[in-house]
Amino acid sequence: MATMKIADSRIKPTFELEAAELQLGMAPVAGVDEAGRGPWAGPVVAAAVVFAPGVRVPGVRDSKRLDHARRVAIDALVRKAAIAVGVGAVEPEEIDRLNIRRAALEAMRLAILALAIRVEYILVDARTIPGIGIPQEPIVNGDGLVFSIAAASIVAKVHRDAVMTAYDAEYPAYGFARHKGYGTAEHIRALREHGPCPIHRRSFDWRGGAQRLSTARRGF
Repeated sequence: MATMKIADSRIKPTFELEAAELQLGMAPVAGVDEAGRGPWAGPVVAAAVVFAPGVRVPGVRDSKRLDHARRVAIDALVRKAAIAVGVGAVEPEEIDRLNIRRAALEAMRLAILALAIRVEYILVDARTIPGIGIPQEPIVNGDGLVFSIAAASIVAKVHRDAVMTAYDAEYPAYGFARHKGYGTAEHIRALREHGPCPIHRRSFDWRGGAQRLSTARRGF
């Protein structure tokens, strides 16, 4: 199915597409999104969220527009209000084997399979999930426009942040609790001093990232 693009003038995501599918008898409907494509370490995580018709959770929007405290608070509300929440994760070794694009799609597939109910339709943030046998619709900027996708983006991000914070205790030299595996100056310094640890993605070029960060800081 071709990627669908809907108007992006809304400030907050709506339940419009979920309601349309429900009216067509495609119930229940899941929203799906992922977190962690870009980091140099840790898993890529996806979430699938299903709401009953008419259910709303205050503050739900694209997770990137929320600070950590708000994400955690809204994650708890989403989990309480949703009919079902599923989370899937693909670990660094599998990311290196598959590549990050395929790993993110696999995390989404696992999130759907983790739901306690079978859904009849899936709304996905800008991609199509292979191997699930369920009708789906990719939505450009879905995490900013579609309520259930936005909720899934929050659940995925909060889950992954918690995983990386736990890894910080196991590998304290890297600062994972602060940068969550992303390519910060602190992370680069730790990699230069200690080399990669078992949760680093070997297929990611952190040395190239360090060079780009250095160049950007010099203003070139």
